[in-house]
Amino acid sequence: MTAFPHLSADWEPTRATLHAYAQAIGSIPRAFLDPHPKWWHVSLKVRDRGLVTDPIPVPDGSQATIWLDVAGGEIRVEQQDAVAGRIALNAGRTAREVGESLTSVFADLGRSGEVDKERFANDDPRPFDPVAASAFWESARLSARVFEEHRASVDGDVGIVQLWPHGFDLSTEWFGTRVETYEEEGELKEYPSQLNLGFYPGGRAYFYSNPWPFESSKLLDQPLPHGAQWHTEGWEGSILYHDALAGDADGPAKLAEFAAAVHAAASPTLLA
Repeated sequence: MTAFPHLSADWEPTRATLHAYAQAIGSIPRAFLDPHPKWWHVSLKVRDRGLVTDPIPVPDGSQATIWLDVAGGEIRVEQQDAVAGRIALNAGRTAREVGESLTSVFADLGRSGEVDKERFANDDPRPFDPVAASAFWESARLSARVFEEHRASVDGDVGIVQLWPHGFDLSTEWFGTRVETYEEEGELKEYPSQLNLGFYPGGRAYFYSNPWPFESSKLLDQPLPHGAQWHTEGWEGSILYHDALAGDADGPAKLAEFAAAVHAAASPTLLA
C-alpha cells in the first residue's frame, strides 16, 4: 500500500463542505429506504469511484444511487447507466440548495415523500479545494482498505465499512457477545457490546478504536503501538493521530497493528 497523504492544514472549510453535502445526500435514503436495524441504510459506502448510497428503488422498476465523487468533484445521481443529475462540488452551493436539488431529482424519478429537510437546513458558504479534498479521499480509501483487512482477520459479527453523514467519520464495528441492559422510558432494552475502528478527518485528524463498554481498569495499562494512546477525556477509547502515519510507507501497516492491538486488549472484555 502507498502512504497516507498529509492533510492540508487549511482543509477544514473543504471538510465542512463535504460533511454538509454528505448530510444532504444521506437524507434521501433515510426517507426512501427501509430502515436497517443498525442504521446502515443512511450511510455512504466506499467505492473506487467515490462514496455512494445504497440503491434506492424508483417507480419504473430501476434503482438510483447518489455518489459523492470527491476525486471527480461532483455529486451525481445515477439511474442504472444514466446520470439523472449532477452538482459540481466547486459551485459554492449551500447544503440547503444541494438537499433541495437532490429532493427535486428524486421527485422527477417518481420518489417524493417526507425528506427531513432539517438535515440540510444550512445556508453557510461552501468552499471546495480539490487538492485538499483529494488528500482526504486518498486517506479515506486507504483507511477503508486497512479496515476491510482488519474485519476479515477477526472472528465474530463484524459490520461493514461505511461513512456516517452525521459525524463524517469512516468506520466499521465488531460486535461482542456481552449484552448490556438499560432502562429507557420505562422499557428495558438490550445492546450488544462493540468495538469500532474509524477515521475522523476533522481538526487534528485521527484514527480511533473504541470499545463499549469501556473497562478502564482492564485497558488503561495495556500498551498500544506507534504512539497510539488510550483516550478518556470527552469520549472513551483509543486514538492514533493521522499525522503520525502520514508520509510513512509503513503507515497502513502501523494502522493495522494499532487496530489489532486494541482488538486483542479489548475484545476479551466484550465477551459474555
